[in-house]
Amino acid sequence: MVERYIESGRLLTKKGVVLVALSGGADSVALLLLLQDLGYACEAAHCNFHLRGAESGRDEDFVRRLCQERQVNLHVIHFNTMEYAATHHLSIEMAARELRYAWFEKLRKERDAQAVAVAHHADDSIETFLLNLLRGTGINGLRGIRPRNGYIVRPLLCLNRADILHYLERKGQAYVTDSTNLQDEYTRNKIRLRLLPLMEEINPAVRRSLLGTATHLDEAADIYNIGIEAAKQRVLDKEGIGIEALGKEVSSRSVLFEILHPLGFNEAQLEDIFRACTGQSGRVFESEAWRVVKDREKLLIQKKEEALPVPPRLRITEYPYDENFVIPREKHRACFDTDKLKGELYLRLWRPGDVFVPFGMKGKKTIGDYLTDRKYSILQKRRQWVLCCDDAIVWLVGERTDNRYRVDGQTRRVTVIEWIKE
Repeated sequence: MVERYIESGRLLTKKGVVLVALSGGADSVALLLLLQDLGYACEAAHCNFHLRGAESGRDEDFVRRLCQERQVNLHVIHFNTMEYAATHHLSIEMAARELRYAWFEKLRKERDAQAVAVAHHADDSIETFLLNLLRGTGINGLRGIRPRNGYIVRPLLCLNRADILHYLERKGQAYVTDSTNLQDEYTRNKIRLRLLPLMEEINPAVRRSLLGTATHLDEAADIYNIGIEAAKQRVLDKEGIGIEALGKEVSSRSVLFEILHPLGFNEAQLEDIFRACTGQSGRVFESEAWRVVKDREKLLIQKKEEALPVPPRLRITEYPYDENFVIPREKHRACFDTDKLKGELYLRLWRPGDVFVPFGMKGKKTIGDYLTDRKYSILQKRRQWVLCCDDAIVWLVGERTDNRYRVDGQTRRVTVIEWIKE
C-alpha cells in the first residue's frame, strides 16, 4: 500500500538519498523500516530537544542503536528549545517545529537528498483537521496534512496508527513511547485521547468520514485558491488593501480572511476589521507581528518590527542672491533666505500639534491637516520628516517650505537644501 501511495503521489524515487526524520517513536521507526524494505536509500535525522529529561537521552540512545543495526547513516542535533522559545516568543511546540524543519532543510542540502520523509499518518491528518476546526480556520485549514510540501514528504498518510503498530509487531521491532503522548494536557492529545473516542461512539467510521471530507475540501480548495489569488491581485497594492475594490468582490470577507489570517489575525479581529471598512479612519488592529490601520480608502498593512524611517540625506549649498539666480521649484529642493535661518538646522519626524506657514500663505496650518489635505495615508504621515531651525519648522521635506523663510526683495544670500534620493 505504501509503495503504491508513494508512486501515485510521486513523493519519492529510487534515485538519491531520502532523509528520514527519526524520533524513535513507532511512526518514525516504521517509516524507516518500510522505506528500506522498499529499496530506498535512507539516512536518518534525529533531533534532541532536551524537553523530557532522561527520556530525551533514552530516545537518542535508541535511535543510535537502531541505525547501527540497520546500517543507516545517522545525523543528530541538540537544541536548547526552551531558550529558543523564550528568545523568539514562541510556544514550545512551535519552537521545536521551527528548529527541526530549519535543520532538516540545511541537512537536506548538505546531503543532496531528494526529500525529507516525516512520519505523519492518517490519524495525524484527522487530528490536524479537528484541531484547525476547533481553532477556527478557512477552507485551506481543513485540507488535512498534505502528502508533499516542498521537499517534505509524508509516505505514511495512507496508513493509520493501528496499521503501523501491526506492521512493527509483525517485524518484531521495538520502539520508544513519548510519555507526553499519553497525557491530555495538550490540545492535540485531548483530541486523540478524548474527543475522537467519543466521536467513534456516535459514528464508528468517523475517521474514514473525516478523511473523506478533508479530501473533498482539498479538491475544492484548489479551485477556491485560484479565485482568491485573482482577487488579491485586484485589491492589494504595496501599502495594503483597497477598501472599494474589496467591496466589489463576490465574497469580500473570504478575500480579507485569506490576506490577513496568515498574518496572525484571529476570527474576532477579522470581523472587527471587516466592519471597520465602513467606519472612521484611524482604527488600529494588531497581531503578534503585523499591524492593520484603517485609513480613508485603504486598510494599510505594516510589519510591526519595521525600522524607523531613514532620515533623508540633505545637501546644503549657499549662494549669493542677485537677478541671475533662479529659484528652484522642484519639491526635493528648498530655497531660503540665509539670513532668516538664525539657528541650528536639524531633521525630525513631525509630531501632532506641529504648525508651519505653507509657502504662499499667511496663516498657520497644522502639518496634520496639511498632510490630510494632500491625502497622505496614516502610514505615509508616520514617515514624514520636517527640517527645523531651532524650534521652528522651515521645510516639510519633499512637500513645502515655510513662507516666513522665503526669498524676498531684501534677500542677499540664499541657502538651497536638496534632498539627495538614493
